[in-house]
Amino acid sequence: MTITAAADGSALGNPGPAGWAWYINDDCWRAGGWPHGTNNQGELMAVLDLFRATAHVPEEDLRVLCDSQYVINSITKWMPGWKRKGWRKADGKPVLNVELIKELDRELAGRKYTFEWVKGHAGHDLNEAADVRARAAATAYQQGVAAHSGPGFVGAPVAVSPAMTTAASAPAATAAGPAATTAGSAGTYGPGPYDEPDLFSELESEAFGMSEDAGAEPSPESIVESLERELSGPDVRGDIGRTGVLLHPDFMEIGSSGRVWTRDAMMMALEEDPGRHTELEILGADRIGTSAVLLTYRSYSRSGTVLRSSLWVLDGSKWRLRFHQGTPEA
Repeated sequence: MTITAAADGSALGNPGPAGWAWYINDDCWRAGGWPHGTNNQGELMAVLDLFRATAHVPEEDLRVLCDSQYVINSITKWMPGWKRKGWRKADGKPVLNVELIKELDRELAGRKYTFEWVKGHAGHDLNEAADVRARAAATAYQQGVAAHSGPGFVGAPVAVSPAMTTAASAPAATAAGPAATTAGSAGTYGPGPYDEPDLFSELESEAFGMSEDAGAEPSPESIVESLERELSGPDVRGDIGRTGVLLHPDFMEIGSSGRVWTRDAMMMALEEDPGRHTELEILGADRIGTSAVLLTYRSYSRSGTVLRSSLWVLDGSKWRLRFHQGTPEA
C-alpha cells in the first residue's frame, strides 16, 4: 500500500506569520504554524510532521507531493553532503533551517518514500487542500484567531485531540523562558504529535543521576523537577529537537499577559531567543493520580520573581510538559 500525501507551507510576508499542513483526505490531515517564520520552514515542517504521523507504519511506502524544489532537493540531493560536512554547505556556510533538517534526517531513517514535485496553485486537488490549510494556520497567527490543527493520522502512537491552535502575535521573552517577563510578552517555553527520537532517554539519564541514589528508581516528582530544570537552561530551550521531546503535542501556556502559546509557536520562539539560565525555587510537587504531576515554583530573573505552575503528564513512558502558567510576583 502507498500513502499519498501533499505537504505545503505558507508565510505571510516571508518571513511573517507562518503555517504548514499535510493532507491525505478530509479525514486525515494536520496543520500548525508559528507567529514568525519563513515559507521554507513551513514546507519542511509539513514534511517532518507527515513522517512522524506515519512512523507507526514504516512498512508502507510514502509518496510525498510537494511544490517546493527546495524541500525536495534538500532531502533527496543535498542532505547527505551537508551531513558529511558537519551540516555545512559546499561554501562552508551553515545550512539554513538546520534543526528541522536534522529532525528530518532522523525521521527518514528506515522509511520507504518518494518525493514528487507538483506545480503549486495549479488545481492539483491534494496540493490545493494542503495549501488552504497551511495558509489558514498562517492567517490565524496573523489575526490572532484559532485554527483547527486537524484530525491527524489514524492509529498514530500518541492520540491527538483536534485542539484549537491559538495564535500569538509575535515571539518574545519571559523570565523562565527567554530572559524577562513584561506586559504583552510571550510564554516561557511550541514538530509533531507523534513518537519522538531517543533524546528524551538521554535527558532522563542525566537528570536522574543528579538526584537519585545509584540503583534507586527515581520518583515521578524528582523526574519532573529535573526535567523542569533542564528547561530552565538556554542550551535546552534553544534546541528545537529537545524542546520537541519535552513539550507535549498539546502543550499550551497562558502567559502573564493572558496570551496563549502553542507548542509549535513556543519551539520556534525559544530557538530564536533561548534567553539566559533561570534559577528555580521549587515550592511543591504534587502527584495527580498516577500519570500527572503538578510542579509549582518561583523563578528568579533580573526583572523580578515569577510564580509558576507546570503540569507534567506521563505520555507512554515519557514525562512531558502539558501546561504552564506564570504570574509575576508582587
